[in-house]
Amino acid sequence: MHISRHYISIEGRRVHYAKCGSGPHLLMVHQSPRSSTEYHALMQKWGQYFTCIAPDLPGFGHSDPLSHPAPEIEDFADAMVEFAHAVGIKKILGYGFHSGGIILVTALKRHMEKFAGLAIGGYAIWNDEERVKIGPPYIPQNPPQPYGQHLVWLWNRILEQSWYFPWFEPSDENRMPVAHDDVSKISLIIEDMLNSGDAYRLGYGAVLRAGRDIPPPETNSPPVQITAYNGDPLQSHLERLGNMPQSWSAFGVDTPDDHYDASLKFLLSISYQENGPLGEDENAGFIHIITEDFDGLIHWQGNKNSGEIYIHTAGEEIDISAKPNAIHIDMPGHGLSDMWRGDAPINWDIWQKLIDKVAAYFNAKEINHAPLPIGDAQMLYPDLSPDRFGHYLTKAWAIVRAEQIFKPWYLADASHTKKIDTNALHPQALAKKHRARIRAISAKQMHIAAQQRGKA
Repeated sequence: MHISRHYISIEGRRVHYAKCGSGPHLLMVHQSPRSSTEYHALMQKWGQYFTCIAPDLPGFGHSDPLSHPAPEIEDFADAMVEFAHAVGIKKILGYGFHSGGIILVTALKRHMEKFAGLAIGGYAIWNDEERVKIGPPYIPQNPPQPYGQHLVWLWNRILEQSWYFPWFEPSDENRMPVAHDDVSKISLIIEDMLNSGDAYRLGYGAVLRAGRDIPPPETNSPPVQITAYNGDPLQSHLERLGNMPQSWSAFGVDTPDDHYDASLKFLLSISYQENGPLGEDENAGFIHIITEDFDGLIHWQGNKNSGEIYIHTAGEEIDISAKPNAIHIDMPGHGLSDMWRGDAPINWDIWQKLIDKVAAYFNAKEINHAPLPIGDAQMLYPDLSPDRFGHYLTKAWAIVRAEQIFKPWYLADASHTKKIDTNALHPQALAKKHRARIRAISAKQMHIAAQQRGKA
């Protein structure tokens, strides 16, 4: 089932959201420090029943942070209601897991008239002793460092968070039954953390500080169901929920699949039929392009009426290669665009066919390209696939750092120096290029193919 992606701006703050399926609107709020990608697989399952709408919370994924320097749970709850209003959802039927559920419950309590019902996966109610542990120690600062030291911490912190809770207190008593070292799962969370940067601490912190926000028992509330499965640290919190409105229920289940099944059954039981088109921005977004070799989303931004398409170079993306008043796109296997159907092609004609489709969509007659980097494509773009020990992160950092000092980066000698721009070596600047390099899984193939451009 196809997932589309969109942006919508709310008073200058851009929000990214994903959409899938048809039927009544279902607002899905992710946990911290994740993004809407957490729900892609679930959206494809539930999309046969609902139009699933999953925004990135402020400061997570590809959404801008809130302007408030120290937002609390109420700020995130209000922002979620503002998002629903902005895209055209009049009555919210929602699903949220862990911190996503906390935000939705607070939003329901503050704006009860705007809700049809909620299904929640785990609702945290911390005691005083636990609150000390999950305060500032749980969300330390980890800004980019000159030599990529922050990436070693990041990999191992995410790796070990499934081993014990809290992640910074390894002990037999704190062991988790769901421990794993699944590189595919870890790398997805790493990607979300790299996108959020230090802003993750704002949203995560607000959720961790949040208190019990369940309406009084006598409240005439929309229906809410809270479930938690065996192995979920929040299953024990079901006993802490206390008295709830009559329309609320809470119970434990055995497995994650049991939780999803119970949540879906509950959501389908609520009489709710709102659907219709959703709002989105006009200066950035994602377009669905189909060729013989590509069927997916191409990320774009800029002046859609400029008549000019600007193509970044291999290994970069929109935010790095910029040209005023043009339409910028991320090529397949770069930035936020989807990957090729199979292996990325090394025949430029295949890339050009996709560019031509994009140009036709925007009625653009002019296509310009950023110059290719100097060097051998086989050397410029080594494999950066995620590995068990997170080496790909520090490897990519070493590459983008060397790129600011030598040309090409892999020839570190006196005859291949380049003028050093100290601003380009600033950790924040390197972090931007580092993220682009990790995303650029088809950089080598694009470079090889682009060398054919303009040749008969």
